[in-house]
Amino acid sequence: MIETKSLILDKAKFSDWKEMYDNVWSRPESAKYMAWKITTSEEDAKIRIRKSIAFQKEHDTYVVYEKASGKAIGFAGVEEIEPYIYQETGICLGPDYVGKGLGKQILQGLIQYCREELGAREFRYSTREENRASNQLAKSLGFTMTSSEYKMCSKDGRCYNYVQYTYKINTTHK
Repeated sequence: MIETKSLILDKAKFSDWKEMYDNVWSRPESAKYMAWKITTSEEDAKIRIRKSIAFQKEHDTYVVYEKASGKAIGFAGVEEIEPYIYQETGICLGPDYVGKGLGKQILQGLIQYCREELGAREFRYSTREENRASNQLAKSLGFTMTSSEYKMCSKDGRCYNYVQYTYKINTTHK
């Protein structure tokens, strides 16, 4: 579990399916810059939450809960890509929760978790160039752009510029 000022990142429960469906998975705005397609029915949301629960048993991925309400409002995760180098595996919030500083809390929480629990020395963050809010977030936390490459979206076949940022973690402070 990862805790921030306003959020808790924790493993999914089956009962989260409805809030994830309503707040995130059925919302085209949430999927705009992501590799997944929206979920179009409650039955599909129940299948999706079961898959998420199974996936989370083997991966550092979480549902994002709003502390004040306890609602499931997004998801996030990290993975080790080289020894002591971690990257986020996607940060997504429902559109009703965007623009409130929650993405910043999530990213800071993931970095802190990787530093304190996993001994990370470097953290990488990637986004599409056209996702202005995501690029601003990386820059606001002191990330440095380290690469960019054109990729093709598996959802719609459109090309986009994929930008990667790096943050060197100060390992002398815990």
